[in-house]
Amino acid sequence: MGGAVSAGEDNDDLIDNLKEAQYIRTEKVEQAFRAIDRGDYYLDGYRDSAYKDLAWKHGNIHLSAPCIYSEVMEALKLQAGLSFLNLGSGTGYLSTMVGLIIGPFGVNHGVELHKDVVEYAREKLDDFIKNSDSFDKFEFCEPVFVVGNCLEIATDSHQYDRIYCGAGVQKDHENYMKVLLKIGGILVMPIEDQLTQITRTGQCTWESKNILAVSFAPLVQQSRADGEKPDTVQLPPVTVRSLQDLSRIYIRRTLRNLANEDSQGKGTVQRVPQKRKRRRCRRRRINTYVFVGNQLIPQMVESEEEEHAEDEHKEVEEEERDVGEEIIKQVNVLRDQIMALPLPESLKAYLLYYREK
Repeated sequence: MGGAVSAGEDNDDLIDNLKEAQYIRTEKVEQAFRAIDRGDYYLDGYRDSAYKDLAWKHGNIHLSAPCIYSEVMEALKLQAGLSFLNLGSGTGYLSTMVGLIIGPFGVNHGVELHKDVVEYAREKLDDFIKNSDSFDKFEFCEPVFVVGNCLEIATDSHQYDRIYCGAGVQKDHENYMKVLLKIGGILVMPIEDQLTQITRTGQCTWESKNILAVSFAPLVQQSRADGEKPDTVQLPPVTVRSLQDLSRIYIRRTLRNLANEDSQGKGTVQRVPQKRKRRRCRRRRINTYVFVGNQLIPQMVESEEEEHAEDEHKEVEEEERDVGEEIIKQVNVLRDQIMALPLPESLKAYLLYYREK
């Protein structure tokens, strides 16, 4: 599914398109999307498709379309310190973005049916922590993934502030999902071909709102012989951070704040490289999909603007980068500050999360 916005040349270009189409509407969601390059979650040889607004699947590895993830992130209304459960966590792409918003004092758990996908998600998470420049710009809640069927979660499991299910939920499983949610919490899941936002308003009361027409593969129900006990999924424990870990968080926070204050005091402006200017037709958002064989293809909706391409100059254009500004090379200020501290090298490495750059 997908195809609601134009393809991008890179991750930033894709986010620009999602913003223009009003799928991304808040600054914190935009920042999370820009910090995590969608292409990094594709297998080698498939990255050319990463910046199209289309779902992608290879074996058990699957990514939903960017427009779907955008609507999910907005609907979850994430805040620092919340607990989050991702049912069908897949590659960990969404969970990693969530971790940038809920921060180090949140809870970030994921349940994924396929062991090979969990291993893939852990590899991608490790690569993000060790190699991404974005890691030092945020306070991060690291996702914890477990293997299992999300329909077999232990009945004594703790509840969460925010929950997302990345597979189609049948009506008879709706209440099962709801009981995992804390009062005041938000659950986002596809049910009856609608991406739905459910808010728990009381012990036995909920409010529902349809967000977007979608078509997801249904949740896989565990098959077992008569009388055989199901494999119960034990969710990760909610643990208290160690004093050592808390110290690292607050040292990094203090240094980051000092760097920000220093840059503001000096009037330093971070400029971005010039991008090619291009014209666009304004398109309507597409919520209709059709099956062709075994593939789900977006059905394009004709718009008046597209029929009158000669009037294209009257439509919205991509903002032009200021070509006269000097491009300043980006520097990891936090890393430089940590390396300058009068501390043993082993402690500096710990403060850097053992990152090599």
